[in-house]
Formats: sequence, C-alpha cells, structure tokens
Amino acid sequence: MSLKFRSFLVLAVGTVLGFSLSLGSGVLAQREAAPEVQSRESLPWDEARLLAEVLERVKQEYVEPVDDRALMEAAVRGMVTDLDPHSQFLDTEEYEEVRVSTTGNYSGVGLEVNVRDGEVVVVAPIEGTSADRAGVKAGDVIVSIDGEEVARDSIGDTINRMRGKPGTRVTLTVARDLDPEPIEFRLIRGHVQVRSVRAELLEPGWAYLRITHFSETSYKDARKAVAELKRSSPTELQGMVIDLRNNPGGVLEAAVEISDAFLDEGVIVTASGRGRESNFRHDARPGDLLNGAPLVVMVNAGSASASEIVAGALQDNNRALIVGEQTFGKGSVQTVMPLSNGRAIKITTSRYYTPSGLSIQGEGITPDRALVDSSIDDALAAATHHRTEAGAALLQTDGQLRQAFAFLRGGRVVQSKVD
Repeated sequence: MSLKFRSFLVLAVGTVLGFSLSLGSGVLAQREAAPEVQSRESLPWDEARLLAEVLERVKQEYVEPVDDRALMEAAVRGMVTDLDPHSQFLDTEEYEEVRVSTTGNYSGVGLEVNVRDGEVVVVAPIEGTSADRAGVKAGDVIVSIDGEEVARDSIGDTINRMRGKPGTRVTLTVARDLDPEPIEFRLIRGHVQVRSVRAELLEPGWAYLRITHFSETSYKDARKAVAELKRSSPTELQGMVIDLRNNPGGVLEAAVEISDAFLDEGVIVTASGRGRESNFRHDARPGDLLNGAPLVVMVNAGSASASEIVAGALQDNNRALIVGEQTFGKGSVQTVMPLSNGRAIKITTSRYYTPSGLSIQGEGITPDRALVDSSIDDALAAATHHRTEAGAALLQTDGQLRQAFAFLRGGRVVQSKVD
C-alpha cells in the first residue's frame, strides 16, 4: 500500500548516532515553499534589518575574520535549532546523509540519540553495532567525545563527531543513573547495516517478531517474516510477541503499514499541524496477517516515535496487550524541506495523536502490564520441551520475553485501557 503524501516521505523518529538525522528526529519530505512564504510582503523586515545589522557588526568588529558564508549559515542554523530540539539546518553533506539514512546504511558507532532536558541522551544502541557490543545503554547521557565536552545545544554537532571513516576509533564518555563516576567506552566506527526485522518461532504455533527501527523496507520485511513463520510452523500461528523495545522510530509510513497489517479496521494515527499536508489521518484497511490471533507488544523507555504509533494504534484498537515500561514520549513529526544548493531545513511540522486522541509528546505510552527481569517460572519451564532451538535460546536469555510469552500463552491479551 502507498501512504505517501504526494512527494512526501515522513519520518517520526529518534535520532541515529552515526547519523542522527535519520531515525528519530527526522522526517524526509520534498515540498516547495508555499507562495505566501516566498512573498516579500510576508517577511518581517524590521527583524530582518536586525539580522543584517548584527551580521555587519560581527564582520567588522569580531576579533578574527569570519567567512561570509559560514557566518550566514551559523545564523540560519541557530535560528532553526532554537525552535525545538528536533529542528535543524542541514548543509549539503547532512542533507545527503538524511536521504541515504532512510535505507538503514550509514557509518558510525550505532547509537540512536535525542535531546532531553538539555542533555544528549541515548535512546537505544543498534543491535550488533560497536556501541551495542561495548555495553552502551538506553538512558545513558553523553558527556564527552574524545575528551571534549558535547555541545548540549547542538545534537548535530554530537552526531557529526561520532561519525567518521570505518575502522577509526572514538572514545565516548557517558553518565549513567546510579553510577557515581562517568563510564568511558572506546568504540570503533563501522558500517552500520540496520536489519530492522527479525523473526523466530518460540514454540510451534507461537511467534516472535523483533522490529529494531522503521525503515523503508520494514513493512515488506515484516510481511515476508510472518509468511516464513507460517510456513515453518507445523501448526497454524496461535499468537505473536512483537518486540519494540529500544526501537527509536523511523519512517512514519512503515509504522502505519505495520500497524495496518495487524488491524482490520480502526484509526491508526492522526496528526495536527499548521500546513495542509501536516494534518492527516490514517485508518486501517481490512486484512490482518494473523487473522485475529493474539498479540503482545513489548515496549520500554527506548521505544520512541514510530514505535509509539504502533503501540498506541494496537492498544487503542484493543488488538494487543502492551507490556513493559513507559515509552520515550516523542510525539512530533519533522519534515525535511529542500533549499537551494543542496541544503535543507528539518523542522517540526506536526504533532501526532493515538486513536484515542492522546498526544504522547513528553508522556509516552503507558503499558497495560509491567515487565521485570525474572527467572523462568514453573509454567514456562514445563513447556520447554516443545520449543524450537532458536526460540529456546531467546527465552532462556531474556526474562522479559519469558513474561511476555506467558501473557501471550495465558489467553487474555486483548486489553482495553479500562479493566
């Protein structure tokens, strides 16, 4: 199905370290400036005169010469950055990388980051990357990079410093709750190939679908994974756990399509903004990949943006039980608007709402059931002889997944917000 708004590709994301402007703060969209924006009469000339005066004074009086282009770019960058933590001016290299990043390929250490309360916070490490292997965790606050303090007012600067040629080294220092001293990680940059979908049979008839982020291929990959699960299961699929833990978001279209894949009807998401294209609503169409079989969706504090769209859609439509922790709470949509000479601005254009009308900005999705790490319980232990080898390994090493699976096997997984 195609959900593109004319030439828009919208992302609702957390930010990727390696390139933060992909997963998570960004929205990739192609649109021309509206005629009224281009009108001279609409410009605030008194304020524009102030900008010109400041630029001239800096050029004449600053202690060192300043390049005109660099000065103007800095002025524009500051203007856009001051709007909110997710808006940015993109130079040619940054804009090109935004477009490349939607494919899930980039060079970096594999962290998704965002700004919260003036600090650069790790939303989630990407599975299998240098940061993930080293033990960087969701919630870590980035303090310095290569011994130099991060610029808290510019997430783009932090991202750029984390990038580099594959094989080069970078030292990341983070502050972690309950740890009295900063923690230092020596990481090696590399090509990050984000495989957004993973699937396994936990037991015959009982499936597990892991979505690490939402890319352009996630919907197609999820459909393919479910089809493979059906073929490999000796019995009809009786239920599925969808794991969105530490999923920072991604392409909004993919989140809508994946939500639709498990719904026969109902609202998926709505959005409100000032522009015509910033106001939209998506409704599910008939056709559920699991034919109504039970769903449990796992979330945590690292589940953000597009992940919250999926969790909210399935929760509000009483299609799935949401289990885990309160989610991140990023309920805004950014759009990347091309400018001249290969540059662009990325600005917040909408706030999105769950089917019940809830804005999760700064609040997040509240799960129906909490999860904690625990040892395997007797009921699950009694069923281990039926498990597939890969499924058994997952359940053995992941206490929260064991609990989610217990909810799934327990039968009562369609959970409204009111008991």
